Amino acid sequence: MSLTVTLALLAAVLALAVFAGWRGSRPSQPHRGVRMVPWRFIMILAAAAGFLLIVHLAALLGLPQRPAV
Repeated sequence: MSLTVTLALLAAVLALAVFAGWRGSRPSQPHRGVRMVPWRFIMILAAAAGFLLIVHLAALLGLPQRPAV
């Protein structure tokens, strides 16, 4: 994956994590029915994907990696 694609995906995943965090923190409204989208779980998945993309970005930029033992 190129640097441009990695940065674009990282920005999209970050936006998704922020949006899902905002939606997940809103108080429940029982009169409107059950909340069907698991926003907190989506936030955690987006954060995990963001972490993997940051590691990939570091590898693309040539940061030294831990040597294998």
